[in-house]
Amino acid sequence: MSSVLVFVAADRSAYAETLLAIGQVGKPRGFTPPRVLSGWQAAEWAVDTLDAELEDEVRETVGDRPVDWAILPAEGRRKRLLVADMDSTIIGCECLDELADFAGLKAEIAAITERAMRGEIAFEGALRERVGMLKGLGLDALQRCFDERVALNPGAATFVRTMAAHGARCVLVSGGFSFFTSRVAALAGFHADRANTLIDDGRALTGAVGEPILGREAKRRALEEEAAAIGATPVDALAIGDGANDLDMIGVAGLGIAYRAKPVVAQQATAKIDHTSLETALFFQGYARAEFAGG
Repeated sequence: MSSVLVFVAADRSAYAETLLAIGQVGKPRGFTPPRVLSGWQAAEWAVDTLDAELEDEVRETVGDRPVDWAILPAEGRRKRLLVADMDSTIIGCECLDELADFAGLKAEIAAITERAMRGEIAFEGALRERVGMLKGLGLDALQRCFDERVALNPGAATFVRTMAAHGARCVLVSGGFSFFTSRVAALAGFHADRANTLIDDGRALTGAVGEPILGREAKRRALEEEAAAIGATPVDALAIGDGANDLDMIGVAGLGIAYRAKPVVAQQATAKIDHTSLETALFFQGYARAEFAGG
């Protein structure tokens, strides 16, 4: 099966150095000239045969340059379904941690969040514990948290809107809360969102979360259900996330991407984005910048 070696650089210097270096790696392998996806930013080579030796050579060649790269199957690169995590993926914060700040509990709750995202403790129990600590927090804090703390990560809107413009269904699937996912989905251009529900008494949070909790297994089921609904399979999907509760959906997707992820996720994903923006997920699928929404 033919493959594609694609790289995206964080700056002009890294692009030039990497283009030359990988060109040297590919010379004895008969690489054809690269296809430039974005000037001084992203390029790709067709690879006839994929082997561990090539992957090791590329990894060594890229070294510590601020470059994200992947070797991916050429067939079926453009995915028909996007399933994305929200916190620390599409947006730059953990909403529950920021909400906890309004209750004076950010440090305590963020410590639990970190352990859950690293896979050290079960997500569902950690979520119940953290929400329980927020009992009595006024509902006005939710809107204030969204207005003051939530912002899309670089490239998020372009990533989502470009896939949507090319016919993909885009769904935000979060272990967070519908109050935030509904607003972030509208902001970024998702077709739908799935998330947990905070229970309130009309004035304040009760400290309870709606059951069943949307966690690791539920994220995978969401991907499978969304794929089936459009007559596709998980192979036709791109899943992206950063924490342990994203592992199952990343593992089942045809293209699973770890975005600035915890080590347990980075080790198991098909591809990683550590240095560049979410636009890199488009380059990995073979989109050129001229095809980006608004490009």
